[in-house]
This record gives sequence, structure tokens and C-alpha cells, in this order.
Amino acid sequence: MARSVPDPASRSSRQQARQLAISETVMAEGSVRIEELAERFGISSMTVHRDLDELEDRGLLRKSRGVATATSTSLVESSDVYRASRQRTEKETIALAALEHVEPGQAIMLDDSTTTLHLVPHLHAKTPLTVITNTLTIMNDLRSTRGVELIGLGGEYHNWCSAFMGRITVREIAELRADLFIMSTSAIVDDICFHQTLETVDVKRAMFESADRRVLLTDGTKFDKRALHAMMPIADFDVVIVDAGTDQRHIDRLREKGVTVRVARAAVPGRRA
Repeated sequence: MARSVPDPASRSSRQQARQLAISETVMAEGSVRIEELAERFGISSMTVHRDLDELEDRGLLRKSRGVATATSTSLVESSDVYRASRQRTEKETIALAALEHVEPGQAIMLDDSTTTLHLVPHLHAKTPLTVITNTLTIMNDLRSTRGVELIGLGGEYHNWCSAFMGRITVREIAELRADLFIMSTSAIVDDICFHQTLETVDVKRAMFESADRRVLLTDGTKFDKRALHAMMPIADFDVVIVDAGTDQRHIDRLREKGVTVRVARAAVPGRRA
């Protein structure tokens, strides 16, 4: 009888989910012994060490003398593992609202934000599409999606955000023209999008300039955060999609400035749109 071949994508998804759970556990408790992590998650100590090595490379944790300890740096908040664990329901609702701006036949650019990542599983409903991204996670998720022509942007790989960035990436983006760019931001200060890392800012700016239409996805918590590097004013986006928990003051202020703001609301079971 032929042996079944393990699905690499499924194995990768399980690993990502496990690493997210481990990182959340350590962040919540501050420090956890490696033996305890192995027992909690029902895995070997060797597997825990491998996961912690990768999380340490992303700047999320420190591993020393049999103990995993959380770090509290700007790199932690930039990490895709950390970001994926925040405002999941809001991000899913915002991403579904963004799907309405995607049309079959378009070439769309997607940034490395975890909010945009929630859009990816739904793109099959809008095929045929050309998807352009610098994010390895998105590339892996879409590589077998029928009807999607995938353009992966190269450059220097940054493990902490699972994305390619740098001069090569920016140069490749400049040679392309997309119909739509969908992105998120780390923080909003004085109605300007900000991010913690300059490399990310350079890539998002290049994508912004290479697209005909631009959609910003942001949950309400971003208005209360701060980051170092300015990217672009919110007013420069064609559409801004926020979640229902966003303070109405922010929504009203943006609309008074002429910004098209859409409030994404979760679907009510049994109710037709």
C-alpha cells in the first residue's frame, strides 16, 4: 500500500500555530521553563528548542539556561508572530470588508501585515487575480490557489516579519504597476501612518506609489499607538476600513477631512446582508 506523503503546508501551519501559542504563553507569564513548555504542549524538548530558536531569531523571546523569557522591544511588536495574536476578530472582519474592493482580473499588492493576511484565504472567490507580495507566508498560502498568478518580490529576508525587504525589493516594486494596494499600519499619529522599522516603511511607500488605488486596513487600537517612522497621511488613501470598535471621534474627524472611511461590522448569523 502506498504511503501518504505529509502535506508541507499543513505541517507549516501547525508549526506556526504552535509557535504562536508558545510565544503567547511566555509573554503572558514573563518566563517559562522549557521542560514545562514541552509538557504543556505535548511535544518533545527538542521540538520546543527548535521553536524557541526561531522565536528568538524573530526577537520575541530569549532562551537561556533552560528558560524562555519574553522580551519587550519594538521588534516584538513588529514580529508577525506577535501581531498575529492581536485583535484577530477585528482583523478578520476588516479583511472581509476589504475583499469587496478586489475585482477579478486585477493585479493586487499585499503588504506584510497580519490584517492583510486574513484576506488571503478568501481571495479564491475573486479569481483570476495577480497577487504581488514580499511576504513569504502569503506566498506559501497562495502557491497552490487556482486562478492566482503569484509574483513574489525578492530581497533580503527578514525572519521576524516573514518578509523580503531592502533595496532589491524596492527596485522590483518600482518596475510594477498594480490596480490595488492593500496595507495596514502599526500606528496612526496625527492621522499619519507610522511604523517601527524603516525597512518596512520603504517597502510600503514603494508599493503605495506603484498602485492605482490604495486601501488602508486598521483596527481602532492603532490610533492609540506610537511608532518611530512616518509613512503616509491617511488622507492619501482611497478607502480606509476600520473596525466597529474604533472611537467615533476618529471616524468623524477623518470624514470631515474628506477621507472615505468604512466601518467593518461582523456578520450576524442568519441575517442577510
